Amino acid sequence: MLHREKTGKYDNCIAVGVAILLSALLMGCAFDFYFDLNDDTMMRDILAGVYSGVPDGHNMQMLYPLGAFLALCYGLCRTIPWYGLFLCLCQFGSCYLVGLRLCALIRTKRGKLLSLLALVLFQWGIWMTHMVNIQYTITCAMLSAAAVFWFLTTPKDLSIKDFVSKNLPGILLGILAYQLRTEMLLLMLPFIGFALLVHWWEEKPFFAIGKVKKYGAVFGLMLLGMVLSQMMDLAAYGSEEWNDFRLFFDARTTIYDFYPEVITQDAYSDDLQALGVSPAQQELLRNYNFGLDEEIDTRMLTRIADYAVDAVGGAKDWGAIFKEKLFLYRYRTFHAGDAPYNLMVLLGYAVYIISAVILYKEERQHDARKAAAKLLNSGTGILLLALLRSALWLFILLRGRDPERITHSLYLIEFVLLAAMILRQSQESGGRCQARFLRGCITLFLVLAAGRLAVSLPAVRADQDRRETVNQDWYAIDGYCRAREENFYFEDVYSTVAFSGKLFAEGDNTRANYDIAGGWMCKSPLYREKLSHYGIGEADEALAGGDGVYFIMSDAEERERGLTWLQDHYAEKGIAVEILEQDRIGENYRVYRITEE
Repeated sequence: MLHREKTGKYDNCIAVGVAILLSALLMGCAFDFYFDLNDDTMMRDILAGVYSGVPDGHNMQMLYPLGAFLALCYGLCRTIPWYGLFLCLCQFGSCYLVGLRLCALIRTKRGKLLSLLALVLFQWGIWMTHMVNIQYTITCAMLSAAAVFWFLTTPKDLSIKDFVSKNLPGILLGILAYQLRTEMLLLMLPFIGFALLVHWWEEKPFFAIGKVKKYGAVFGLMLLGMVLSQMMDLAAYGSEEWNDFRLFFDARTTIYDFYPEVITQDAYSDDLQALGVSPAQQELLRNYNFGLDEEIDTRMLTRIADYAVDAVGGAKDWGAIFKEKLFLYRYRTFHAGDAPYNLMVLLGYAVYIISAVILYKEERQHDARKAAAKLLNSGTGILLLALLRSALWLFILLRGRDPERITHSLYLIEFVLLAAMILRQSQESGGRCQARFLRGCITLFLVLAAGRLAVSLPAVRADQDRRETVNQDWYAIDGYCRAREENFYFEDVYSTVAFSGKLFAEGDNTRANYDIAGGWMCKSPLYREKLSHYGIGEADEALAGGDGVYFIMSDAEERERGLTWLQDHYAEKGIAVEILEQDRIGENYRVYRITEE
């Protein structure tokens, strides 16, 4: 009997592994894996040594322990795309762990097959764009969702030692997600806490010291891992230079992410001048090329950020804004703008409620009081979840930061949590009605996910064709610059933000002799190190010095903005410059040489 149980366990591992591996291989054959945004491309370049010449874990976005590990991998072999492999492993690995637990919960081979098919069709029909266009925020959400599923589907009534050991995968997933994208894991943390609370609530008595130890140990170990990760990160960024840059980074984030109107609207121009920000500097901030002016430093950005919080944020009618966001939240929850993700969550709520009613009717025949208590618990749980998700949604809507990578992540973890609650509820019922209902729900999900293939596959294909077309310019710029390794090239930020790298693109990951003239690593210690390798102290001085330093800008941006903003910057310093076309890159970009008149 014991031998057969072990064999069954390994059978599940093999079956789920084969299903996920085949899904990944087929996806890789049908599409390329892209970094969804240029943020991930920049992170890859820093980790791989493309940015500064040496693999480095200081990429500002993930915590240093994880960054240092990936940089070490690149140090061992620069040609292997470690960061891309890591993100793919996290995403498909999360699906593997969910599938493994599904197969452990479902006893029949037919049920296991349907569950694995549903998991694969979820990847292809619903989550396809995020599986092939990978963004580290989404990856963090997938790790968090897998942790929630693992916690909530752990068997009940285990000893403290067994409960903690069985939940080690979930604990490690939470810590890894925290290191990958701290802010996103903190947004997901209430769902993780809710999953453990549901588990705790169902074991009576609620306040028994053993229960407190058991669930406190799991949550405490995850928090301990987060605290230790944060402490190591603080130590790694402990130098005076990195501390100053972190203040610069935080102020820049406040301005661009939460109060962009301060620099984009002319109404604030006079106030900014009173803060010591000249018109030319305002224009550099507006077009993100603030790296061309060394006076735009931590002190200046901190003054602007403080002004934005006090003057702009303080002047807002938050009562009216809350009412507006409340209506927006209701609209996004029930309308097709966020489909299929919001509809998927609404379906989860409906299935859970119907399942609870079916369970009540089945158990009422045996014990009416017990059945009523379970129905009350189910109703309380689903109400608390609705309140929790409402609070989180209103939080992000009121902050004014609700890109798809955040909203889709919220939908994902909520749906996975609901799915786990439904499975957990079904395990308590031995009735045929409940089993038939669950099979019907899985079948319905299979039909809906398969139907989405007709939408997701053409959409992903069109998006990837667009990316490849846009990236042709990037390949041309990269080739042009690397063929002239004795020079250095600053790039206009808005001319280059649309590019997105491939996860598994061929390359030797050697130092690149170009950089954007702004962005979230600009003026960091790594940025200084990069420029110093080419003998550059201040970017604008090097550009006007005529020593092999050039500026790249797209024709489209030049037609829209011209080059007077660049001349105005030098004019404020008392320098008259002439901007001449030095060369062309492909059909859409020009290389400019700046010389003093």
